[in-house]
Amino acid sequence: MAKHLIYVGIGSNIAQEKYVRISAKSLKETFGADCQLQLSPVYKTQAVGFEGDDFYNLVASFYSELSPYEVEKELKKIEHLHGRQRNQNKFSARNLDIDLLLYDQEIIHSNGISIPRDEVEKYAFVLSPLADLAPELIHPETQKTMLEMWHELKEKTHAEALIKIDFDWS
Repeated sequence: MAKHLIYVGIGSNIAQEKYVRISAKSLKETFGADCQLQLSPVYKTQAVGFEGDDFYNLVASFYSELSPYEVEKELKKIEHLHGRQRNQNKFSARNLDIDLLLYDQEIIHSNGISIPRDEVEKYAFVLSPLADLAPELIHPETQKTMLEMWHELKEKTHAEALIKIDFDWS
């Protein structure tokens, strides 16, 4: 079977260091030791849409033979295993949030899935780590590189203050 290149956004604002580490470990366990997991730098950002502790955000890439629907299901399982409550308000504190951002160059907006996820174009806390990890990756809808999109987003908005942190993975 073909392996698909997948990008996910990861965020946490409850016990951030613990859950960021857990997210990387869980992705390796779920998608296999040979998934070639890569991680962007970790950024600290203010909560968006609600008052709360700062978030730690990053982007991970890996390979999988699973369909985008199966990947989404596995990501939700990881969140659930680590205490994510799905009945929370969209803008609320969370210990672990993992969003499927990109799946190869697929464009899918149906059956409860949206790829590429629109947050890629909207939020600095998604686009900046994605541009760090894959600056030359072409967005399937805009046909621009992630780095080009990041420069445009920085120019047209006063993007949320991003603070790159020296994250200790040990």
